[in-house]
Amino acid sequence: MANVEETVLTYWAACESQDWARMGALLADDVVYHLPQSRERIRGRDAYLQFNREYPGQWRFSVTRVTGTGARVASWITATSDGEELPAVTFFDLDEAGLISVITEFWPEPYEPPPGREHLVERYPAATARSA
Repeated sequence: MANVEETVLTYWAACESQDWARMGALLADDVVYHLPQSRERIRGRDAYLQFNREYPGQWRFSVTRVTGTGARVASWITATSDGEELPAVTFFDLDEAGLISVITEFWPEPYEPPPGREHLVERYPAATARSA
């Protein structure tokens, strides 16, 4: 990728088109995905891609802003599903090879995760939400 912002724009384009191979090419093998509101963490490229493949509903994504420098990038997106629009802010850390190694995603409100993804995630107590 030419720069960190381009990497994240490509990530969101892959999400929008559900091109999991394209998304996977952007991720480090040991990528870690954090969802602080639901206190969930997913470890590893394969688990994260499966999480996205299995996520219920038809989601659409539009990017409002992407900004970053060095190995860190932030994005502001709007996700739409079943007519509901939800803003989200996502922080990305890239490794030395330019692959996404950490994703931390914030949605509007805390929530309990829907059933069916227990095989992919680990839950953690609220007090340790910031730890890796």
